[in-house]
Amino acid sequence: MPITVLLADDQQLVRAGFRSLLRRAKDIEVVGEASTGDEAVRTARALRPDVILMDIRMPGLDGIAATRAILAENPAPRVVILTTFETDEYVFAALAAGASGFLTKEIDPEGLRTAVRVVAAGDALLSPSVTRRVVGQFAHRPVPATPKRDRPAVLTDREREVVRLVATGLSNNEIAAELVISPLTAKTHITRSIAKLGVRDRVQLVIVAYEDGLV
Repeated sequence: MPITVLLADDQQLVRAGFRSLLRRAKDIEVVGEASTGDEAVRTARALRPDVILMDIRMPGLDGIAATRAILAENPAPRVVILTTFETDEYVFAALAAGASGFLTKEIDPEGLRTAVRVVAAGDALLSPSVTRRVVGQFAHRPVPATPKRDRPAVLTDREREVVRLVATGLSNNEIAAELVISPLTAKTHITRSIAKLGVRDRVQLVIVAYEDGLV
């Protein structure tokens, strides 16, 4: 079955452009559109898409508030924030709302299609510059004296080590090289850590790692 997508953007030309780009992929189907945040919430409720491409600045509810409302009702959809803005305020607000991706509208056509596939598969996706911002922002925060949650103890020593490397911004291949394990084993440790800590994806894993004092 194709990956179903909802487009939420207040500019009709932008929605038409995204729809045209995604239509070229046989495994992706645009099932609905919304021009406001409120409409995005209603349409997501009715259509239950796999992925939502969400603009930030829209009339009424903005994209971040709409993301929060949609995921509060149904955590299944994966939201990718698409915007021309890349300020820290928007990045961290979007991630805190539960978004699985944050990409600027300068992304190339194949990159857009890849982003849809990546988040639909359950992974998180950020543009390289945004990833550096996320890691850099948390890296400069003081480590809490005590964890916010009693969760780190559920991880094995190896999983803690892998999560620490994820939080420094390393890829699966880089983690594998660092620990002298296979990339598949590194991915398995990450998947298990995500499940044990009760987070949605790799990005949320980084946030929890810093909040809980794992790094």
